[in-house]
Amino acid sequence: MALKTPEQYYESLRDGRITFWDGQNIPDITKSDRFRVPLALIAHDYEYDDPDLGHLRRYKTEDGSEAHRIFQVPRTAEDLQTRVEMLMHTSIGTAVSGVFMALLQCVDDIRAVNPMYADNIERIYKYCRDNDLRGAEVITDPKGDRKRRAHEQDDPDMYVRIVERRKDGIVVRGAKLHITAASCIHELVVMPTKGMRQDETDYAVSFSIPVNTPGVKIINRSFAPAELNAFDYPASSHHSMPEGMVIFDDVFVPWERVFLAGEVQLASKLAQSLGLWERTGGVIEAVRMSELFVGLAQLVTEMQGKENDPIAQNSIAELITYAEMLRMSLDYSLRHYETTPSGMVHPNTLGINAAKYYYAANFHQTVKYLHDLSGGLVLTLPLESDLRNPESGKYILKYLATKKTVDVETRMRVYNMIRDLTADAYGGWQFVVALQAGGGLPAQRLMMNRLYPMEQARQRALAAAGATRRPGEARKAAE
Repeated sequence: MALKTPEQYYESLRDGRITFWDGQNIPDITKSDRFRVPLALIAHDYEYDDPDLGHLRRYKTEDGSEAHRIFQVPRTAEDLQTRVEMLMHTSIGTAVSGVFMALLQCVDDIRAVNPMYADNIERIYKYCRDNDLRGAEVITDPKGDRKRRAHEQDDPDMYVRIVERRKDGIVVRGAKLHITAASCIHELVVMPTKGMRQDETDYAVSFSIPVNTPGVKIINRSFAPAELNAFDYPASSHHSMPEGMVIFDDVFVPWERVFLAGEVQLASKLAQSLGLWERTGGVIEAVRMSELFVGLAQLVTEMQGKENDPIAQNSIAELITYAEMLRMSLDYSLRHYETTPSGMVHPNTLGINAAKYYYAANFHQTVKYLHDLSGGLVLTLPLESDLRNPESGKYILKYLATKKTVDVETRMRVYNMIRDLTADAYGGWQFVVALQAGGGLPAQRLMMNRLYPMEQARQRALAAAGATRRPGEARKAAE
């Protein structure tokens, strides 16, 4: 059991995995320009000697060894708070290994149905933890015709399914979409995308396999080109991560790596558990991003000399409200944590779903305030190359000046960050991710309706109205 170095992380990816990008089969992703930025992001998470973040990345396991904190099962409120702090400074390529928390959150229910599956979950979790490996959240199926169930599709492979059961394992076929960092990690942790019915047993399947397993192929796409100027693209040039379409072309999965194979009653539990941890990650990122929006809004306002303008102050107040609502929602969800029978502490499920819904439902409106404060320069600002050119640069320095206290280059950097975060490469990705990551708005509405203490609310409403009988009881009395 040992923590990897960044160099060992790179070496671990040279395993014969089949991955495509822009029509090319890339035999060694560590030598590809397209993977340079995402691999560097994840490799940074392997820098355990970092004087500022090393203590957040490492924790002591039950046997006294060290592991990355992404694998620490929260047992106390302090554990949960430290996990959130760690995720504030962790790449999404490492954060997706939170999928193991989703599995472990369900392990008690799974053990009651099939102890072998529960043992498999704990063994694979420890294997990845002890070898410092990363796993991807592999959940969303193509779904085909959304009006039909999985087994009703014209093509039965529209949902990942079991096509053969053997004495030594199962064979699966299908695809999963939108899988963040799929080509950059070590294990593909497959979960059901939703609940399944009794006539869909072949589609109630969960397992974990190495990325280089025969029959696995990954087709990549990213919001950012391989090479971007850091001045013009301060977010995209440093934070891109590929999304993969993961193909399972008759892939063999040994029984010791299977977590679910037909037990439909567990499919929705796994999907909901992963949703909780995905949405928690989304809310953590939302808190970080919303604070950044407030800071950028204040900077552009000051640079324009409008810091006392009431309209500008109103817009900034709206951004502050958004940021504070998200921060308080996350804080509430951590303080009012829930505990599984085996002792895992996890964020309040209703609180996280409400926070994620608020974040997603109001994200685009919030960006509008930032754009309104910034103006058209967000889109029309000249490039760094024009600033550095003496002939054109002198005009940029002259005509983008505002106040003597404002440095033009700094002003350009602020505007570039706004554009990149909200109106360009990274921004386009964020506009969709804010809504869709962890399930779209309907998924959060569904969970809130299920989890809200509705009977308590009903009783309080009746009492406030002075009613002594429930509506149904009044009808019976009248009869």
